Amino acid sequence: MKLIGILGGMSAASTQTYYRQMCEITRWRLGGLHSPELLIRSLDFANIERLQAAGRWEDAGEILNAEAKALERGGADFIVLATNTMHKLADQMMGGVGIPLLHIADATADQITKSALKTPGLIATAFTMEQTFYVDRLKAAGLQPLIPGDDDRADVHRIIYDELCKDITTSDSRSRFEDVARRLVDQGADCMILGCTEVGMLLAAGNVSVPVFDTALIHCEAAIEFALAP
Repeated sequence: MKLIGILGGMSAASTQTYYRQMCEITRWRLGGLHSPELLIRSLDFANIERLQAAGRWEDAGEILNAEAKALERGGADFIVLATNTMHKLADQMMGGVGIPLLHIADATADQITKSALKTPGLIATAFTMEQTFYVDRLKAAGLQPLIPGDDDRADVHRIIYDELCKDITTSDSRSRFEDVARRLVDQGADCMILGCTEVGMLLAAGNVSVPVFDTALIHCEAAIEFALAP
């Protein structure tokens, strides 16, 4: 098995999901006492969030680049960035890094395409929903993503940062997310991308009326597949 380098902590809640899911997938694939070979660097998200809020993306990119190089020096064969939003900085992060990045949007688009679906609703942070770095990647794969309206985007973003990133889930927020998903389906979404690695804490196949693509789980599955490939 290749050594998987995970750059996480953005937030810690989602990185816990990555570790748990990769262990479960490996045990299911290989049986017995097998577990994945991982090198994890978990950042203090408070520092990253301050840079996000201040629009200091280049400074954040320098941090990610230094961490990616550290994972490479540590022996990682490839890198998984355990967050959707920070893929905004994927190019800067991988500058001068000689191992590949397994991009979360590409893995997600591949799964949607294999399911013969075309019009995913996207529920994520405001950065991911409103900026082009993620949506354009989906479009390049032949998809036609839909994003929520202004009020819904604001509420989703607030709930992600104020609650989910702190491991807080409430029935009110679950209902709010369900309403957002329902409106996207009414607009024509034929599936739903849980486009922030914490959104799966509130939405899943059981409370969304169209197929759900949880980016964190898809990313974990793609990472183990890549790690086990010859």
